[in-house]
Amino acid sequence: MEDMVCETLRKWSSEESIEVKGAAVTMTTNFAAKQIFSGDLENAPLNISEMFKDLVEGLMSFPINIPGTAHHKCLQIHKKVRKMMKDVVQKRLAAPERTQGDLLDHIIQDMDTETYIKEDFVVQLMFGLLFVTSDSISTTLALAFKLLAEHPAVLEELTAEHEAILKKRENLNTPLTWNEYKSMTFTLQVINEVLRLGNIAPGFFRRALKDIPVNATGYTIPEGWVIMIATAALHLNSNQFEDPLAFNPWRWKNIQPSVVSKCFMPFGSGMKQCAGAEYSRVLLATFLHVLVTKYRWAMVKGGKIVRAPIIRFPDGFHFKISEKSN
Repeated sequence: MEDMVCETLRKWSSEESIEVKGAAVTMTTNFAAKQIFSGDLENAPLNISEMFKDLVEGLMSFPINIPGTAHHKCLQIHKKVRKMMKDVVQKRLAAPERTQGDLLDHIIQDMDTETYIKEDFVVQLMFGLLFVTSDSISTTLALAFKLLAEHPAVLEELTAEHEAILKKRENLNTPLTWNEYKSMTFTLQVINEVLRLGNIAPGFFRRALKDIPVNATGYTIPEGWVIMIATAALHLNSNQFEDPLAFNPWRWKNIQPSVVSKCFMPFGSGMKQCAGAEYSRVLLATFLHVLVTKYRWAMVKGGKIVRAPIIRFPDGFHFKISEKSN
């Protein structure tokens, strides 16, 4: 993962400027694809990261399935991506002796013992994993670039934490370790704060399994109703987060675990919390580690943020990224 981040930032720094959100989609999608099904799509006729960019853009469009509409284009891309993935799964099933050691291999092995794992399930699982990875992490990274550039005090403390990690090593070229990741206290506070302010997903759904009384209102949510949890209402609640619109990673030093569990849900909540939550944090922390220790950046143009209802950057986040001099 760290090698991938280093190579990505090296390429970005060679450009006059880089649109971070779009470039991050390419980085995260291609990396996740290699972990899920190795290089099986490297020779595919269509670029999967570009397809996911278009897919996300059409996801929240008005649902009119007529040629020429964003919704129609989104549905067509969905079919193409699923077909590509179905071809990969079928080739693996036809040649089980050709193992790659990736996630798909492990899932196929489980098909012998888990009756619910069928071919369509595997295809949908791969699609879901790539979709979540491509948009949520890239959006969070783009916001981190912007917020850190606008808050030099946060960037200074973040840089100090990562430089301290490097100073403790006997060999500077040693890759990041799990213990080093777990020591990134302020980094994880920064990530939490970006996720809290960003509200990458507008909400998530749950079904009431029984009547649920709503405290102090006298209202009861009937059994069987679908509930949408609007994360922004939780994350921007001034009763739980003082000055909620301020970018203040230090607030996480004093926030109680009970508040975190009930009022901070960037990856959902309960038994259906996003399975990739820790993966996302590790990737974000690794990226920030390389970024703040080896590079500096400045916004060239763009920066507008809208929500419709998913957070979007209509004119992009264009940054000039430069390698630090030794």
